[in-house]
Amino acid sequence: MLKSEPLVLPSVHTSTKRVKKKDRTLLQTIWSYRVSYLFIAPFMICFILFIFLPVLSAIVLSFTYYNSIEPPRFVGWDNFRYMISQDLTLLKYALPNTITFALLVGPGGYIAAFLLAWLISILPGIYRKWFTLAMYTPSLAGTIAIGIIWVPMLSSDRIGYLNSVLLKFGFIAEPKLWATSKEYLMSSMVFVTLWKSMGIGFLAMLAGILNVNPELYEAGKLDGIRSRLEEIWYITIPSTKPQMLFGAVMAIVGAIQSGEIGQTLSGMNPTPQYSGHVLLTHMHDYGYTRFELGYSTALSVLLLIFIYFANKLCEKLFGTKEGE
Repeated sequence: MLKSEPLVLPSVHTSTKRVKKKDRTLLQTIWSYRVSYLFIAPFMICFILFIFLPVLSAIVLSFTYYNSIEPPRFVGWDNFRYMISQDLTLLKYALPNTITFALLVGPGGYIAAFLLAWLISILPGIYRKWFTLAMYTPSLAGTIAIGIIWVPMLSSDRIGYLNSVLLKFGFIAEPKLWATSKEYLMSSMVFVTLWKSMGIGFLAMLAGILNVNPELYEAGKLDGIRSRLEEIWYITIPSTKPQMLFGAVMAIVGAIQSGEIGQTLSGMNPTPQYSGHVLLTHMHDYGYTRFELGYSTALSVLLLIFIYFANKLCEKLFGTKEGE
């Protein structure tokens, strides 16, 4: 009969020595890459100070009642319960307007940026830079500049530029309230936002299209591609997926940031019959006017969730998949 050997358990002292050895190895590895950490330190410091900590603070404050005078008071899920059950302005106006505005401006601006980038890319080099500058310049205009340009253009009286031209050529019989009526304000917001939407994403897509290997187009013609549309679908878009992903993300951010354009055009806060009231202006209303900062940060968390899922959708559509 075989005699079983006794089970020997590692001693506590041996386990401690192993842990210390692993810690020493880890510290040695970190120290060996110390120069690399110095290079990424500026970015990490800025990321922590200006992105991570503010987002973390907003999430914490969203569970409190805070009016900037008294210390924050923890209220749990009350802000979010109020948001989905009692805030009628949010449910009736802000959310539907935000969805409508984002669906029109986001995909619309993105498609327009890609088409303009492609059209500019086929121009001769001497004209390309001037058209690029002309398309990109409106994106540099701030809210005040937009007001200076578009408020006289969309003025509701007969001397407004748009009304004056349309009346002169007989397209309308009386002046239209382009920026001060419920019927036209959202359309005016979308048009002006599309006008200024050719920003960094547009430049990225233009750079991506210009850097596509010309040999791919030659190979495509040999494989049976006979039209520009097929070139775009089978060669240009797959070759510029990283730039298109960046452009999609920037289009989403631009659509969200342009929410205050309704107040600028109409000169009213809130906008006429809340026709231009979006989630961003609703958040500013509670934060800057009512000083209910806890609820305002809860709205900002909701906005952050929207942006997160929109970015995930863009990554699914334009992200580079394994094997590509």
